[in-house]
Amino acid sequence: MSAAATTATTRRGFLQLSALAGGGLLAGYVMPAAIPGMMRSASAQAAATGALQPNAFVRITPDNIVTVIVGHTEMGQGVATAIPMLVAEELDADWSRVRWEQSPTDPAYANPLLHQQLTGGSVTTPAQYEPQRRAGAAVRAVLMQAAARRWQVEPASLRTENSRVIHAASQRSASYGELASEAVGIAPPAAPALKDPKDFKIIGKPVRRLDAWPKVDGSAKFGMDVQIPGMLTALIARPPLFGGKFARYDATATRAVAGVVGVYEVPEGIAVVAKDFWSAKRGRDALMLFQDPVAGERVSSSDQRAIYRNLMGQDGTPARIDGDVAQAQKTAAKTLSADYHFPYLTHATMEPLHAVIDYRGADRAEVWMGTQWPEGEQNVTAAILGLKKEQVKVHTMLTGGGFGRRSSLGFDVITAAAHVAKALKQPVKLIWTRDQDIQGGYYRPAAYCRMNATLDAKGRITSWTDRIAVQSIATSTVMEGFIVKNGVDHLSVEGADSLPYAIPNVKVDLHTPRYQVPVLWMRSVGHSFNAFAVECFLDEVAAAAKRDPLQLRRELLKGKPRHLAVLDAVAKLANWSRPPKAGVHRGIVVHESYNSYVANVVEASVGAGKTLAVHRVCCAIDCGVAINTDLVIAQMESSIVFALSAALWGEITLDKGEVEQSNFDDYPVMRMYQTPKIEVVVVPSFEKPGGVGEPGVAVVAPALANAIFAATGEPVRSLPLKHSFRIA
Repeated sequence: MSAAATTATTRRGFLQLSALAGGGLLAGYVMPAAIPGMMRSASAQAAATGALQPNAFVRITPDNIVTVIVGHTEMGQGVATAIPMLVAEELDADWSRVRWEQSPTDPAYANPLLHQQLTGGSVTTPAQYEPQRRAGAAVRAVLMQAAARRWQVEPASLRTENSRVIHAASQRSASYGELASEAVGIAPPAAPALKDPKDFKIIGKPVRRLDAWPKVDGSAKFGMDVQIPGMLTALIARPPLFGGKFARYDATATRAVAGVVGVYEVPEGIAVVAKDFWSAKRGRDALMLFQDPVAGERVSSSDQRAIYRNLMGQDGTPARIDGDVAQAQKTAAKTLSADYHFPYLTHATMEPLHAVIDYRGADRAEVWMGTQWPEGEQNVTAAILGLKKEQVKVHTMLTGGGFGRRSSLGFDVITAAAHVAKALKQPVKLIWTRDQDIQGGYYRPAAYCRMNATLDAKGRITSWTDRIAVQSIATSTVMEGFIVKNGVDHLSVEGADSLPYAIPNVKVDLHTPRYQVPVLWMRSVGHSFNAFAVECFLDEVAAAAKRDPLQLRRELLKGKPRHLAVLDAVAKLANWSRPPKAGVHRGIVVHESYNSYVANVVEASVGAGKTLAVHRVCCAIDCGVAINTDLVIAQMESSIVFALSAALWGEITLDKGEVEQSNFDDYPVMRMYQTPKIEVVVVPSFEKPGGVGEPGVAVVAPALANAIFAATGEPVRSLPLKHSFRIA
């Protein structure tokens, strides 16, 4: 069947079946856009290793093992379990015999929504929910056809269960492994029927992670674990100012360090290459570096904050306009205003950034790294080394935290590694040490918001304005055309322009100042500051109107059933109707992002000497169909710890352009003993899945701030809280 004919058959895709060397069945449910590349390599790869190039692969071997080849990066969020669950559900597979395998880097594994092999934006599950299920359903149908041929019965007389096809009338059954080789060549259905969600047996259950045991016993391999014969280690000395450069350098002392094998100038700075990490570090530390006196960003955080504050008096680019705000302001009985400021934040992944490249000057290169964007890394490597894309093989390794940092729009790590490899022509591991990343990496941008609301004589909100000043993440990047519309970077206003509350007059506008400080999406992106400003200001409005914060939200969310469902669920979980114990106060928020709805209640106290203690966090989430409830709960717990770390301590500050923080000693993350009690409820839903990795972050800090407001009567308008409180 030709690609054109297949596309005419179904816009969704079709199932490609191939025989595996040694027996078995390989199946890939292919999206039409990926068909040509996949078809060219399918037969050769199947004959050799069984690898194909669809969005998702199902491999069934004679031992009745079902292997799902996952095209997304496993970085702790559980994608290596969730995607196999989707396939296994429709395949009626025995979960105990399901395995996962990381895919190669190939356009056929592109995320159907992002059109790149890219993991991020909390869109993996929403993007793959139907394609992966259809892959499983189509394979199941083919296996039933194979069994019907074997037994000379009608397929309708068969059923499947636990990786077996069963013919009850004759009491015969066969495992998928036994039928796999016979299924090759059988035409699969173009649009296989999917189960009704009420019939799910695997989806929605808290099944154990497929990657759990290898991580426990140490056999799991992360990018930093990669060692190849003859590999050297490279570290780079970079200018301390963003956009800066070195006027000159002296490497005499560096070359005298034992183990150092070379010093190279690369666009990113000065690379020191050695036989091991510590030799490279000592060599880098021995460099004499002389900064260019002119080049580089020299803004200080205090000056930037003042500039942003001044912008609040000027109209910005409109992002949302409802009704007539000016008229509502003229007739208001009461006007409220508040400014909120947020610092730069860094991703602070536990596993340092890295890349291993084996390039020896020939017509091929091989890369190993923990990355959220393997296709992007492949493209950049090929461009720098002068190779074709297909001549660069990228191995996506298990990743010790991403949070958006490993999908850098500047591809800074692989760019530096490829330049070193090009100069060296020998296997090399480039390591971005944590201090390098914190002081010279990418950041969640600093932001400033001015909120304004008017009330009528009955205390009802008649208008709402939200003015934002923040650097654009997407402008001047490959994503600009997709994200920036009419001068507004959607990432800058998300969570503000989607205000869900029933307020008749609304205006959201944006200022986009430019600095050389590199900014990037970080877990929950613009929602991380916009949800804070919206939800904290709403509590200030509630106090001014003498309204209960929960009841005001419920009133303003009529006609928003999913918001109300999580709001009511978290209120019940926290026992909102009853006061907490003496000295403890509560804050509540609700927010939608990534097509998921999350509500939080935080219980906190402020004691003598302004000692802040966080006692309990309650969370309710409606993420649509929850593929694995245990994974959802784990992501909410992770989000709460991540967000509390940022709210309590997180900030990147600049002094004349230089970052003042360097590691976990001055950019701390929450430790286990500091973590409050966390309770999570997953609200049942049959809606299409939303994201889970990011939505839980945005609601934590504002709920804590609202608890502090309830305790002290003083609103929290800037972060981190360490500047205003002593953290218990």
